Amino acid sequence: MSLDKNMRIVFMGTPQFAVATLGALLINGFDVAGVVTTLDKPAGRGRKLQKSAVKEFAEENCIPVLQPDNLKDAEFLNALKALDGDIFIVVAFRMLPEEVWKMPAMGTINLHASLLPDYRGAAPINHAIINGETQTGLTTFFIDDKIDTGNILLRDELPIFPFENAGDLHDRMAKTGARLVIKTLLGIADNSVKPQAQSAFMTQGVKLKTAPKIFPKDCIINWNQEVTCVHNFIRGLSPLPGARSSFKNNDTTLSFKILESLSEHEKHNLPPGTIFTDGKHHLKIACNDGFINIISLQAEGRKKMNATEFLNGFRISDYTIDFI
Repeated sequence: MSLDKNMRIVFMGTPQFAVATLGALLINGFDVAGVVTTLDKPAGRGRKLQKSAVKEFAEENCIPVLQPDNLKDAEFLNALKALDGDIFIVVAFRMLPEEVWKMPAMGTINLHASLLPDYRGAAPINHAIINGETQTGLTTFFIDDKIDTGNILLRDELPIFPFENAGDLHDRMAKTGARLVIKTLLGIADNSVKPQAQSAFMTQGVKLKTAPKIFPKDCIINWNQEVTCVHNFIRGLSPLPGARSSFKNNDTTLSFKILESLSEHEKHNLPPGTIFTDGKHHLKIACNDGFINIISLQAEGRKKMNATEFLNGFRISDYTIDFI
């Protein structure tokens, strides 16, 4: 079979991150035979069913959509087979069973938001920033029977800027990733891209960095750490799911997320977690080698606010940090 822009592509993805790649496929003239995405889910106060970002985009562009609950369901597999895809493209979806990723003649390609083999897992963008990386990237690879271990096709490096958070990096990587997928498909078409085992990118004796899924318990700030580590933790979880802590007094515990911060290296004798404020504009919390200067935060059940707005509404001198 001649592999060109007339090949039939089945696209699999869910969030806004994946829409950039799906749009790039259409703009570049590729034939997208269908889209596979998640079921509509209840959201908001009214719990109305909400379509995934990929489904909304697919419907706007008249692309058939499949929404399986079970990827091994016979009805879904038959419908997927009927799309007659030559190659599958996966961006921010879920782990595929062998019956699915082995289906297309040309294989199934995944776009991953790290320079594999480092940061395999569900949250590579978050973990790269949390770990203080200054460089990251994207990788296209053929899916196999394990998570993020298949043969690499192309990688593209990106810098992580000092004041960039996970949301900022996510948006940049979505665009870069879309271009990388197009470059990968064209490289396969002209035979200039050759799959390479991930072992070729490993350094003997160096442990691989991982990017496991982040749960609520993983988002609690440890104020005993160095200020740079806490600042990177905040950046890496902003805007979602958000780095969390709590203020408490005798009667109340107030949970909040820090969304923006500055790290201030300053010697002090204060216990980590000590609140330092002028009561009007500045709100800082001590770490073991400096302070986190809170720029914006979100108290539970409230909208995002800057430090001044927060201090206008709370007498923070009555509170201490609650080490959960």
